[in-house]
Amino acid sequence: MAQPQETGGPFTVPVTVRGYETDVQGHLNQAVYLQYAEHARWSVLHAAGIEQKHLLAERVGPVVLEQTVRYRRELRAGDEVTVSCAFEWGEGKVFHVHQEIRTTDGTLAAEVTGVGGVIDLDARRLVPDARAALRKLATAPEAMGLD
Repeated sequence: MAQPQETGGPFTVPVTVRGYETDVQGHLNQAVYLQYAEHARWSVLHAAGIEQKHLLAERVGPVVLEQTVRYRRELRAGDEVTVSCAFEWGEGKVFHVHQEIRTTDGTLAAEVTGVGGVIDLDARRLVPDARAALRKLATAPEAMGLD
């Protein structure tokens, strides 16, 4: 199970690169980096006590509005990495997410940055205050910097 970093840094989750995720050159397929980032984001929601059933009950859901991946070093099958997830909260509809994928020796393999929001599932519009919408559901808000 994913655990926050012991040093008080950003939330991290371990991932092992699987052979079927690689391309013909033996590198991790470019789209899989985004899957690893998504896995870390759902893991931090879970660590904060926010489950899909809670989101659905409140008729809200997190959405990705923009993402950028900067590939720094190749990853290959069997490589073990950690994927971090740190939120930058402000007031209003959107928030920023900063993620790093690092090998066990600390080498930066990729950076994923993004802009997200929380959508009202009925109105199909962003809620006015994304932070407040997630804070309301969190039982461990510190995992996401919501405290």
